[in-house]
Amino acid sequence: MGELSYLGRMLVAFGILLVVAGLLVGAVGKVAGGRVPRLPGDILIQRGNTVFYFPIVTSLLLSLILTLLLTLFFRRP
Repeated sequence: MGELSYLGRMLVAFGILLVVAGLLVGAVGKVAGGRVPRLPGDILIQRGNTVFYFPIVTSLLLSLILTLLLTLFFRRP
């Protein structure tokens, strides 16, 4: 039964994390005027009416920050 309790806590934690991420995305959208912040190294290709944007550096930075936060949050004593 302990495994199900742990799974429940993990699902709640991920739900809270998603809510916080959604609020941050909304706040950045309002502050930045709806523009996605672009870091050097993000791929942007524009040809005619087509735009392809792949935020690889932004994704790596976000992954690093989330990894550090989750490591600190779920560290066992």
